[in-house]
Amino acid sequence: MHLAAALALSAVLATPVHASGPLTVYDIAQAPVGSEAAVLSWETHGGGTFVLLHTEGLLPNRAYGAHAHTKPCGLNAADSGPHFQHVPGGATDPAFANPDNEIWLDFTTNAKGSGLAITQVDWTFTDRRAASVVIHAEHTHTGSGTAGTAGARLACLSVPF
Repeated sequence: MHLAAALALSAVLATPVHASGPLTVYDIAQAPVGSEAAVLSWETHGGGTFVLLHTEGLLPNRAYGAHAHTKPCGLNAADSGPHFQHVPGGATDPAFANPDNEIWLDFTTNAKGSGLAITQVDWTFTDRRAASVVIHAEHTHTGSGTAGTAGARLACLSVPF
């Protein structure tokens, strides 16, 4: 799926959230300048949320982690805040840092450096909303004490969830 296809899909969905464009890059060796992303998010009729992430221009055949974060992208990698959690809790506690309570979008790029991830959670955003998707250096860990961690923050896209 290309960025244009994600844009076309957004036109047929009821009140989707969409953001696309160049990534704010924090590590040019692992997320080259000029890398792009598109995020499309929409609520289901049953009260859940789908989120789709498409990337282009990253390193080929490489595993990345990606998560929704609480704040928009900034000049520094930490500006995007912690992972957004539907039920706030421990950052590395598997009871809170898990793909049912957070938006996890891990992916592996293809030979051209494009990646695609989609996830669904059984909740919707309320007055608290995520504000960005951060791409991390590795797939997300799930073990006790490391749950939710995915290495360094490489790049970011602000998303008005």
